[in-house]
Amino acid sequence: MNYLARSVINFARTCIANSIQGGSLVKRCRNNSSQVNILSATRICASTALQGLEQIRFGSTFMQIHRRGGPFHKRKPSKNPFDGQPFMKGIVLKTVIKKPKKPNSANRKCVVVRLSNGKEMTAYVPGIGHNLQEHNIVLCRNGRLRDTPGVKIKCVRGKYDLPHVAKNN
Repeated sequence: MNYLARSVINFARTCIANSIQGGSLVKRCRNNSSQVNILSATRICASTALQGLEQIRFGSTFMQIHRRGGPFHKRKPSKNPFDGQPFMKGIVLKTVIKKPKKPNSANRKCVVVRLSNGKEMTAYVPGIGHNLQEHNIVLCRNGRLRDTPGVKIKCVRGKYDLPHVAKNN
């Protein structure tokens, strides 16, 4: 808003200066003494009006912002890779082993999945051991692996072709 106020003030200044210098006021008056009086009067009026305009604050006070609820923020786009759905079915394209970031070292068993919305993503297979191969069907859910870059979804155990974790006895 302050930029708008400055531009209005500058526009008013140029208009007044053009009208005084262009002689539109001077041409209407015949004798020189009245011309000088009118010019000085208009200059004084213009300067006081411009000073008054400069002192107006176009921004809101903190109390007004608090009462109104503050500036309206745009909603951030969701990081959900499923476009708002909690689960999505996918077909395994290939199994991969991903290495985590610096302090961690255990390899993560992942699969590249083509989801039903057409996206291809890397999904983490939780638990110990799996028997996933190409063309298997898995159910994927949201949930990124923090230490593995590029892995934003996880497979659900016990659904479709991915069985529960086998008991170790």
